[in-house]
Amino acid sequence: MRLTPDQWIFWQHGFFKINATLVFTWVLMAVLVVGAKLITRKLSMDLERAPWQNLLEIIVSGIEKQIEEVGLKQPKHYVAFLGTLFLFVAASSLSTLIPGFEPPTGSLSTTVALALCVFVAVPLFGIAAQGFGAYLKSYMEPTFIMLPFNIVSEVSRTLALAVRLFGNMMSGAMIIGILLTITPFFFPIVMTGLGLLTGMVQAYIFSILAAVYIAAAANTGRPKLASSA
Repeated sequence: MRLTPDQWIFWQHGFFKINATLVFTWVLMAVLVVGAKLITRKLSMDLERAPWQNLLEIIVSGIEKQIEEVGLKQPKHYVAFLGTLFLFVAASSLSTLIPGFEPPTGSLSTTVALALCVFVAVPLFGIAAQGFGAYLKSYMEPTFIMLPFNIVSEVSRTLALAVRLFGNMMSGAMIIGILLTITPFFFPIVMTGLGLLTGMVQAYIFSILAAVYIAAAANTGRPKLASSA
């Protein structure tokens, strides 16, 4: 049994390899892009709208509301980044229903990449909101002695985001795989449903934590909730 999709190699030449993580990540991104294009190609302002447009509006409105509740005053500025994170992780969870498809979030390399996106986005949004000098100065508040501790906090928070998402996503897939080999078919179906619920919760938690860190950087300079990561 494969522990991660990294172990499924499609092509390799020397040090260069194409594994299932890369393939399924690009497939998932293509599905999201094409799906978004198809849904938004004929948007309507009338009372009668396509079901897919209604679903998209519900999702976007829900994401904007959550971003606003976190403390970001202009959620539309952040919905593209945070919404993409949520949809990618959520779609990865739903992809477990497809036979032969392994969610890319079951690979540590994918979760590290997602966490690095947050790691880069936090200072970018912070600088955009406060200015370059004010944001850098926040690393030395309330005293310059805090500079190394704040830097360590940034790095450890990123690592925690990656490991948490990887552990929760991979554990569900491993449990289902083990149960399929030792139990009847019905019980793994129940576990698959539970895994989907867990995956959606992880998508919500990951995007909300990213929003909290961005809100802290944009509003107050230093993320006071970094220890919760």
